[in-house]
Amino acid sequence: MPIHGTLFQEFKEESTSDQFSLQNKKMLKVQMGHGPVMAKSGSMVAYQGDVRFANKGSGGLDKFIKKAVTGEGVDMMTCSGQGELFLADSASEIQVMYLENDMISVNGNNIMAFSASIDWDIHRIQARGAAMTGGLYNVTLRGTGYVAITTKGDPVALDVSGAPTFADAQAVVMWTANVRMDIKVDTGGLKSMIRGGTGEMLQMAFGGEGYVLVQPAESVADGGHQQSSGSRGSGLSDFLGG
Repeated sequence: MPIHGTLFQEFKEESTSDQFSLQNKKMLKVQMGHGPVMAKSGSMVAYQGDVRFANKGSGGLDKFIKKAVTGEGVDMMTCSGQGELFLADSASEIQVMYLENDMISVNGNNIMAFSASIDWDIHRIQARGAAMTGGLYNVTLRGTGYVAITTKGDPVALDVSGAPTFADAQAVVMWTANVRMDIKVDTGGLKSMIRGGTGEMLQMAFGGEGYVLVQPAESVADGGHQQSSGSRGSGLSDFLGG
């Protein structure tokens, strides 16, 4: 008996020659013929062909030590072989970009995959006021190749050169190379503090040239490097790590 409906046409595999492309908003398609890729451990949902996976852990002894000290970073696996690989992460939405001898600073928990040609490391963010949180850390992706990151919902890319830009640390996903990040303290005034505060006292302040990507959910603390302080307004402490 034939199957009626558009299921197999509507969700048919997308045809592309790019190394990274979106099968849909929540699934990444990787063409393995372009070479190995690094992907978040456990993110494979399907593949066709001959694809092999090797656990890279934290990415070597140096990165392992940094991750152990800081809590920042992400467990990666090397994917190699031939065919098509499909990746996803708890139905989070996926954003794909191509770096050309460039750099981005990303929350480690939001990294999905990147070309093997991309170098990554955990780095300390130089920011005024960082000492009040114990230090700020992120993951740097640098070089030429594809990068895929996850967001909860559709993000907004804010051009920090146009106006002073501020965001909750639990909503910030990444920023580009020439963006500066500082910390702003906004108590809301004495009366506000007496009444319990606004929950928005510590904010990330951005300047320079480039973009900061903010997702519509204050929840990058779910897993990854973030350490919830139990207070919505204490999101900056979630960046403690290497």
